[in-house]
Amino acid sequence: MIIYPAIDLRGGRVVRLTEGRFDQEKSYGDDPLAVAQDFAASGATWLHVVDLDGAKDPAKRQTALVEKIARGSGLRMQTGGGIRDESQIAALLAAGAQRVIVGSVAVRQPALVHDWLRKFGPEKIILSPDVRLDVAGIPRVAAAGWQESTGVALDDFLTGFLLAGLVHILCTDISRDGKLTGPNRALYARLVKKFPSLQIQASGGVSSLDDLRGLKTTGSAGAIVGRALYEKKFTLKEALAC
Repeated sequence: MIIYPAIDLRGGRVVRLTEGRFDQEKSYGDDPLAVAQDFAASGATWLHVVDLDGAKDPAKRQTALVEKIARGSGLRMQTGGGIRDESQIAALLAAGAQRVIVGSVAVRQPALVHDWLRKFGPEKIILSPDVRLDVAGIPRVAAAGWQESTGVALDDFLTGFLLAGLVHILCTDISRDGKLTGPNRALYARLVKKFPSLQIQASGGVSSLDDLRGLKTTGSAGAIVGRALYEKKFTLKEALAC
């Protein structure tokens, strides 16, 4: 299981949001490159970067900063935030990213994202279905920065992309994000079992080394770790070692 230390960018700063809410922001410094370099020095091989400004307004994308982090850290990177068209994917790949994260547009325009998977290849695109569990416990995909429920069941969403060659997904349980309450292990274990051809990354709630050990038993291919590192619940070296 790959550990992906996370950097969320807003106005050039490193921040974390709670449940994706911009009014629930906590800042962790104004030098994201230094943070990434520290992750590399601790043994990370990958980095997860979200451009929060780009997610809100495509005109404010921080692509130059993303490139600075990619080139300056030497880490492999997956990055996104409000990706809406092919040119944004091409720009991020040209900036040094290995994978581009695609979210809401995959729910709203699945045929378009099918085309992207075929054009760029399944190793260059990672879908990020962010979900809320409904009253029956069924995960349903959210959109628009998690503020909008699409009503689309996660299983149906993923099944629709398998024929297009989908390989990588990053699934966030919104109710756990930024809260240090532990990941939804049952969700990831079920997804791994039902979709064995997918490389599934878990996101949301990691707060301890035991959380990471538990995720590994689910068969998850990766885990996103953000706030727990910044709040010093454990070190990245400890996370990688476990």
